[in-house]
Amino acid sequence: MAGYKRNTYLINPHFQIKFSLYVCGLVFVSSIIYPLTIFDLLSSFIAFIGSKSPEAAAQLQNKRTSLIVILTLWQIGFTALVFIACIFFSHKIAGPMFKLQKFLRAKKDGNEDGKLFFRKGDYFHEVADDFNDAFNELEERHHQDLMYLNEVNSYISNLGMVVPEDKRAVLSEITQRLNQIQSRFESAD
Repeated sequence: MAGYKRNTYLINPHFQIKFSLYVCGLVFVSSIIYPLTIFDLLSSFIAFIGSKSPEAAAQLQNKRTSLIVILTLWQIGFTALVFIACIFFSHKIAGPMFKLQKFLRAKKDGNEDGKLFFRKGDYFHEVADDFNDAFNELEERHHQDLMYLNEVNSYISNLGMVVPEDKRAVLSEITQRLNQIQSRFESAD
């Protein structure tokens, strides 16, 4: 699996696009301060120059307009670049969550016996390790409980041979119920 590389970057489009738009919104709002400050500063400078030389003020107004257009285009380009970077970044978060969800569904359906793993470069490898450790522990406890149920069932069967006839019906019912529980345990394996 070392050579596996996912080509789909929108694994969870709702999360990834929402995350990217949120980050881009913050970047856009926080970085719009610079063009507005430059515009205000140039407007004040043009007003000052306009009182002394109206033709120089007109040239500066043209330059200010060009600069604001360039800054606006730069802002849009930078925001688009941040959006794309966020899609790639969120891909490394959404991928492991998708893989975990897929693994849990397969585990629930009884189609998964292996270990959970994430791709190299993905985030949350510790989640996969903790998840595998937790499932190993649960499976070990499950196995121990099944062995104990087998022992209890055997004891009750032996006990059924020595108890009076009127009590055997109760023991038979208990044995039947234990057999049902054991069959559920064994089918889960």
